[in-house]
Amino acid sequence: MAERIEQRLEDRVPELEQLERVGLFTRKEIRAVLRKASALEYKIQRRALRKEDFINYIQYEVNLLELIKKRRARIGYPFKKDEIEYSILHRVHSLFNRATGKWKDDIQLWLSHVAFCKQWNAKHQLSKVFSTMLAIHSNKPALWIMAAKWEMETRLSSESARHLFLRALRFHPECPKLYQEYFRMELMHAEKQRKEKKEFEQAKMDLGEFNYSEEILNGEMARIVYRDASQKIKGVEFQLAVLSIAKLFDFTQDLQKEILESLQTRYADDPLTWDFMARRELELGSLQPTEHTTKQKKVSEMAQREERCCAVFDESVRAVPTEDMWKCYITFCLERYNRKTNSEELKQKRLERTLNVFSKAHESSLLPEALYKQWLQLLLDFNLSEKAVEVAEAATRHFSQSVEMWQMRLQVLIQLKRDDVTQCFEEAIKHVKSKGTLPLWTLWVEWSEGTNSKEDTEALYQRSLHATTPAESVTMKEMYLDWTYRNGGYKKVKRLFTSLCENRPFSLDFFRKMIQIEKEQESCKMLHLREYYERALREFGSTNTDFWLDYIKEELSHPKGKPENCGSIHWRAMKMLQGDLVEDFVSKYTLLQTGHL
Repeated sequence: MAERIEQRLEDRVPELEQLERVGLFTRKEIRAVLRKASALEYKIQRRALRKEDFINYIQYEVNLLELIKKRRARIGYPFKKDEIEYSILHRVHSLFNRATGKWKDDIQLWLSHVAFCKQWNAKHQLSKVFSTMLAIHSNKPALWIMAAKWEMETRLSSESARHLFLRALRFHPECPKLYQEYFRMELMHAEKQRKEKKEFEQAKMDLGEFNYSEEILNGEMARIVYRDASQKIKGVEFQLAVLSIAKLFDFTQDLQKEILESLQTRYADDPLTWDFMARRELELGSLQPTEHTTKQKKVSEMAQREERCCAVFDESVRAVPTEDMWKCYITFCLERYNRKTNSEELKQKRLERTLNVFSKAHESSLLPEALYKQWLQLLLDFNLSEKAVEVAEAATRHFSQSVEMWQMRLQVLIQLKRDDVTQCFEEAIKHVKSKGTLPLWTLWVEWSEGTNSKEDTEALYQRSLHATTPAESVTMKEMYLDWTYRNGGYKKVKRLFTSLCENRPFSLDFFRKMIQIEKEQESCKMLHLREYYERALREFGSTNTDFWLDYIKEELSHPKGKPENCGSIHWRAMKMLQGDLVEDFVSKYTLLQTGHL
C-alpha cells in the first residue's frame, strides 16, 4: 500500500513544481499540500473504505482548484493549465469513479460528479458519467430527463437527446413526466430549425445542402409523441401539462387545437377540463391589444371576461353536478375576489358573484365541508351575521358528525354573542361521538369561564372529565387545574389535584403545573414538592430523565431540601430508566455535578 501511495504522490510532483515555478504557490504551501494529500491518500487506500474519506479528498481537490483559479486571476497568469489544472481534474474524476463504483446506490454521489463535470466544462467525461449512471439507475426517470436536457441544451444534440428519451421510455412506458419533457424537446428542436432556416433565408444563402423538413418545422414529431403518450397515459392532468408546454411555442396552433379537442372529447365529464375551459376565457380576452384604453374600459373588459368564465362554469355545474366541480367554481370566484383592484364596482361584483355561487352550491347540497368555513368568514367580514348563523346551522345539519363544523358554528355564535350558545353546545355533544370532542369541550369551558358563574364552569369541567376519552381528559385536567388555581386559590387546587390523581391517565404538564403552583406560594413546602415529584415519577419515571434531574435539583436548592437524598434518587433513576435514557441521564447528572447544567 505504501508503495502505491508514494507513486501517487510522485505523480503530483510535476504540477506542484509548475505551481511553484510560475509563482502561484510558495514552497511552504507546496509542502503543506503534499502533507495533506499524503494523509488523504492513506485514508482511501486502507482496507475498510469510508465514503466520507473520498468526499473529503474530492472536496480538498476542488478547493485547491478554486484557490488556483483565484490566484491566476490575481496575478494575471493564464498559462500552463495543461500541466496544473488538467492533472488535478483527472485525479478528481478518478476519485469520483472509485467512489461511485464502490457506492453505486448513492445518487447524491453521482449527482456531485455530474455537477463537477458541468462546473469545469468536462463534456466528454460527463457523457461517460451519464452513460454509467443510467446503466445502473435506469429506474429513475429524473436522471434520464437530466441527461437528455444536457444533450439538448449544452451539447446542442437533438439526436442524442431523442435517443435518450426513447431509451428511457422503454424502461418507463407510462411515465407522464418523461413524455412531457420529450414533447418539449421535440418542440425546441423544431423551433431551433425554424430559426436557423429564417437566418439562412435572411442571409439569402442556398439551402440545398440543408434538409429542413416542413413536417419537423411544424412540430409533427411532437404531435407523434403526444399521440403515442395519449394512448398510454390517461387523465386530464397530462393533457393540460402538454397543452401548457405547446403554448410556449408560437407555431403550435394546430397542435394546441388537437390537444384541446382531445381534452373536450375524452374528458368532458372531468371538472378539471371544465375548469380549464372556463379560465381560458380570461386568457382569450387578454390576447387582444389593450393599448390606448382608459382604466374604466379596462375594468369593463375584465368584468366581461369574468362573466364569460362564469357562464362556462354555470354550464359545467349543470353538466357535471359534483362537489369537485363546485369546488373549482368557488375557488375561481375566491381567486378573483382576492385579486387587488382599484375599482369598487368590480370588487362588489366579485363579492356578490362569490356569495351567490356559495349559495347555489349549498342549495345543491354539493358544497364541500372545507369551503363552509371560507363562506362563513366572508359573511362575517361583511357583517352579514344573520346569514352567517343560518349557514352555520345548515352546515351542521349537513355534516352532523363533523367536529370542525360544530366548532365553526359555535365560534360564529360566540362571536355574535348569541343567547343560544349553551343549547348549541348541548346539541353538538349529542351528535358527535365522544372520541374527538376535545375541541368542543375546550371551546365550551373557555367560553363558560368568561360568561357563566364559577359554579356552572366547575360543573362543566367535572362533566367534561367523564364525557371525553381518557387520552383527551388529560388536557381537560390541565385546564381544570389552572382555572381552579386562578379562581379558587391554593387550598382548593390542592384538593382538586388529590382528587384528580385518583383517575389515570396524566400528563407531565399536569404535574409540572402543580409543582409550579406550589413554588409560587410564600411558604413553599418541600414535603408537598416531594409528593408531586414522587407521583409524577411513578407515572413517567421510566421514560423521562429531566424529571429525575429536576427532583435532584430541588433537593439541592430548596431551603428545606435534603441533599443526602440525591444518592437514592440517582440510584432509583438508574433502575427505572429504560434503554439509552440511562446513558443520557448519567451524562446530564455529571454536568449537574460539575455545575454546567
